[in-house]
Amino acid sequence: MTRQPRQLLPGFCYHITVRCNNREFNLRQLICRQLLLYCIQKSQIKFGYKLYGLCIMSNHVHYLLEPLLPEDLPKIMHWLNWYTAMCFNRLLRRKGHFWEQRYHSSGFESSDHERVLNTLRYIHANPKAAKMQVGFFYDFSNYGSYGRLVEDGLTQWHQAFLSLGKTLEECATQYRGFCRRYKPKRKETQYSRWGSSFLSGLSSRLSPRKRRAISPGQAILPGFQGCQVSVSPEIDQVISRFLMANSYQIGGA
Repeated sequence: MTRQPRQLLPGFCYHITVRCNNREFNLRQLICRQLLLYCIQKSQIKFGYKLYGLCIMSNHVHYLLEPLLPEDLPKIMHWLNWYTAMCFNRLLRRKGHFWEQRYHSSGFESSDHERVLNTLRYIHANPKAAKMQVGFFYDFSNYGSYGRLVEDGLTQWHQAFLSLGKTLEECATQYRGFCRRYKPKRKETQYSRWGSSFLSGLSSRLSPRKRRAISPGQAILPGFQGCQVSVSPEIDQVISRFLMANSYQIGGA
């Protein structure tokens, strides 16, 4: 089946979703999330795009961005995924594809404020929907920059947010209320039934193996909780500024 061409039009912004290959939870390690922030800044300097929404989960990333030129979108994502894949594979001592082969992209007019706000809320609600947080504040999403009116060094407010009130404080209050009213739908994993009868008969003939522990999923972030990226002051500055603006510990629920 041929791939559908992406809709690349002027004045559009794009909701991008990028998943780890095989949906592995490689981003649950804090050091990877921190390094991704720095890589995003490098891509912004290189391509000059606007980043309105960001949320880094354990096995995928959400972006809401607007490229300088429509045809820049594939270049942005190709460079960002290539650069981060090389960094993460070297960091984690792994080989092969780090990201899934193709990112998901949904484009719409940047002037469609209702669509923009709904997309931002969906992105910012991901940690709550995954039961990683009680509320919307989360260290690795930019909800805090909207809710606290602070600059995190990577993202900026969309005009849809700025149109919510006459003052910035009113805009933030309206957006916080807009998010609190959101009730995310439960996502049920769909499995293919193809080959089920064959595999069930085959599995009984295989030699017994040690039972693997159930994956902790996105709710637990083990291993690298205390790890910090300290490659250079430049990287530390990017990480510190973003976390100070959006950290759950500072913002509460």
